[in-house]
Formats: sequence, C-alpha cells, structure tokens
Amino acid sequence: MMSISAESNRSNSQTLSVVVPVYNERDSLVQLVNELQAGVRSSVSSYEIILVDDGSTDDSWKKIEELASCEAVVSGIRLRRNFGKAAALTAGMKVATGDLILMLDADLQDDPAEFPALLHRIQAGYDVVNGWKQRRLDPWHKVYPSKVFNGLVGLMTGLRLHDHNCGLKLFRAEVAQEVQIYGELHRFIPVLAHSRGFRVTEVAVNHRSRQHGYSKYGMRRFLRGLLDLLTVTFLTSFGRRPQHALGTIGLGFFTLGVLGLIYLSLLWLAMRLGIFTAYPIGNRPLLAYSVAATLLGGQALSLGLLAELIVAYTTRSTDSYSIRETTRKA
Repeated sequence: MMSISAESNRSNSQTLSVVVPVYNERDSLVQLVNELQAGVRSSVSSYEIILVDDGSTDDSWKKIEELASCEAVVSGIRLRRNFGKAAALTAGMKVATGDLILMLDADLQDDPAEFPALLHRIQAGYDVVNGWKQRRLDPWHKVYPSKVFNGLVGLMTGLRLHDHNCGLKLFRAEVAQEVQIYGELHRFIPVLAHSRGFRVTEVAVNHRSRQHGYSKYGMRRFLRGLLDLLTVTFLTSFGRRPQHALGTIGLGFFTLGVLGLIYLSLLWLAMRLGIFTAYPIGNRPLLAYSVAATLLGGQALSLGLLAELIVAYTTRSTDSYSIRETTRKA
C-alpha cells in the first residue's frame, strides 16, 4: 500500500493549468486569482492560471492585464468577440501546459478550495472529476430544470452524474487533447470523455452565492441544453457509424412503405380479377402514406451512406480508439 507521504509526493510532482472563461466579471477577478493560488499552490509542483476574456464589454480585460503584470502565474487571452464558453475553454486548453486542467467559472460561485478533494480522486485513478453542487444556492427556476436535465443526460448517455452543469471540473491533459468541444458542449466533457473510455467520477463541492454581476443564463440555456443532449447522444453512440442510426430509421420507414404498397397492389389485383369490389386504391390515404414512407426511408438510407463516406474520409485513425497506457519503450 502506498504511504501517505509517497502519495503526497506524487501529487506534488504534477503541474496544473487553470482555465477560466471570463465574461463581464471584472469585480471578481482579483479575489478569484487570490483564492486559486491559495487553493492549489500546496498540492502541485507548479501551476498557471489562464484567464480567457470571451468578449467582455466591461473592464475585464484591463483587470486581466493588471493581474498578468503583477502575477507571473497569470496569463490572459482575449477573444475578438463573445464566442461562448466552449470556445473560451478551447482557447485556454490549447495553450495549457499542465499535466492536469482545472476549469471553473469566474463568478466566484465555484470554490477553488475544493481543488485538493478533486485532485485526490485523480490520484485514485480517475481521469475526469466533475463537481457536484450538492447544496445549490441558486433560485428554484434554475435548480429544478437542472435536475430534470441531469436525469435525462444520465438516461440517454449512460453516465449518471448529479450535476453535469457544474463549472468546476478537473481532468487530465490527455482528455483535453482527445475531447473536442464546440457550441455549448463544455457541460458534456464528462460524457464525451466517458464515451472515449476515460474514467469519470464526481465529488460534492461547496457552492457559493454570486457576489458580483448577474447570471448569464436563463431558460434558453435549458432548451439549448436539450438540443445539445441530442447532439451528444448521437456523437457518442453513432458518431463513427452514422448509418447505424440513419439506416435503422430509413430501413424501418422503407419497409413499412413497401409493405403498404404490396398490400395495395394485391388489393388492386383482386379487384381487377373481380374477386371483390372496394374503394379505388387512388382514394385511399394508405397510398399516400406508403409512398411517403418509402421515399423517406430511401432518403434516410442515402443520407446514412453519404455520412459514412464523410466519416471514412475525414476521421483520423486515432479518433476510433483511445490508449490508456503502453509497455513500449521510447
């Protein structure tokens, strides 16, 4: 069994990059940087704090420049406009040099003092540690939709976490290298990592009330989250085999359409032979439904084949697998 001192030495040998997307959080930045330094400095050998200004309209960038000039560990990136949180995180992770990446929001609701608890789970063998705001200090109209959303994510992706939306996440650098995020897929980093075979867990963390500014999220975020969930479910389940999804749907509709047309053809033949009389086939709604189902099924199958061609010619070989470790010597 590893001794406590040995485990401590191993954790202290790791380097950390803290990536913080910033959007109109000027009044929070000084306190945030101070709390971050106090929370991480004793747990890692070295660290850096990357503040990404995502098109702020206040003096956030000026404050970042001041902090970068005073603190050697602080650096800033300024985006040309507001591209969204996922873009800001991607810009920060692209220049991150640490073995581990800690992401959190700049509004001070995420507590940097929770870093040792997250790091402990990384040292236990996990690749991604997601924060869980067990006691949320948000209004009810944010809390209850979030509970519904988290339940749907677990049901549709198989990764059951209490708080996928938590901005406090710690993960290994290789996760950032393999998981690509865009739009608002930052909240699905654990799901995307899990689909690649990375080990994911969660830790209950302290959640604090907002001290400055106002929340940037509303009901639209919940609706966009549902659409993003459909995207992630498709990417993680059929991203490398789209024909399995489109082809199944297409085959179902095509089969129903063909069966309907066969039935109508037999009925027409029986009427022509005088076996019995019935309403003309052309007046039956089943004819329109069968033709429509056949065409829809054929289109879905065609789209599936086209998607397979795109995947085959654009996917890198390393996209189809993820290596945990190897015994090969350099």
